[in-house]
Amino acid sequence: MKAQVLTGIRQMKMVQVEPPAIRKDTDVLLKIDMVGVCGSDVHYYETGRIGSQVVSYPFRVGHECAATVVEVGSAVTRVKPGDMVVIEPAVVCHECDQCLAGRENTCRKLKFLGCPGQLEGCLCEYLVMPQECCFPTHGKLTPQQAVMCEPFAIGVYSVQQSGIQAGQCAAILGAGPIGLSCLAAARARDVQTVFMTDKIDARVEVARKAQATWAGNPDTEDIVAVIQKQQPGGIDVVYECCGQQEAIDQALELLKPGGTLMLVGIPRQDRISFQIDQLRRKEITVINVRRQNDCPQKAIDLVASGRADVDFMVTHHFSFDRSKEAFDLVASYADGVVKAMIHL
Repeated sequence: MKAQVLTGIRQMKMVQVEPPAIRKDTDVLLKIDMVGVCGSDVHYYETGRIGSQVVSYPFRVGHECAATVVEVGSAVTRVKPGDMVVIEPAVVCHECDQCLAGRENTCRKLKFLGCPGQLEGCLCEYLVMPQECCFPTHGKLTPQQAVMCEPFAIGVYSVQQSGIQAGQCAAILGAGPIGLSCLAAARARDVQTVFMTDKIDARVEVARKAQATWAGNPDTEDIVAVIQKQQPGGIDVVYECCGQQEAIDQALELLKPGGTLMLVGIPRQDRISFQIDQLRRKEITVINVRRQNDCPQKAIDLVASGRADVDFMVTHHFSFDRSKEAFDLVASYADGVVKAMIHL
């Protein structure tokens, strides 16, 4: 089968590899229909690593995908050939202390699609996954929406973990796919006041069109002063979705005493810091978000019901043989890109 693999820093090529086969009775053979380019994929493309996870070339990335079931193992009951599915890219053990405690997202033996040392990614024609990672759409989602349910599930989980309620206010720092997913999830939870920021004007405009209460660019205006003027008592929850030290500092200024800081973005550096005086005096709660836990079906249901819109985030489409162009576009934040889709 054909697959796109990383061969070096900012290098990618199409290769022929052995197609996967069903080996366990709970396995599902999938034909990949569409793949979304995620920021973490681009980290590997640009730098060859995320923290301690270092790529050994050649390596196949990709973890956001919609697929069609081709064949199933003898014990599979969840899906059948012909079903379109949303893929949960994390495969867990169900045996460690974390899984038994209901924390499958921090499974000690977790294996993740497109993560070095774990599983090869989905930027290929066929893939085998356990049935528990295959969520049927029952014809209620388009392939594009099915792909978007993976990042949207992270937004759903982030909003859920923050405990924000209708009537409270939020700020989302970073208007990429994850930040915008947090916006969609917060709106679905009836949070009406949501401020957003991003350093890319095109994304600020996307946030405005998505009905953020206010959106602005921290490079061209004092976003802390502007938001504080509109919300003088401070913000209940800030979702930091860009992985930038500057945004973490802004979050502490924006939060009201007793507020909650959600660390959702993935920093490129190994360490971040907090202004401890603000963090301590305001008694800020800091919650780190590790992907999502038990939220794929919730994301699917919100999109299928029309309570959450994810289509507005998709801005660009590429054929499979133009995958490198898609990665270069996302890496450069060019042409107003928010989410690029690769069609197989």
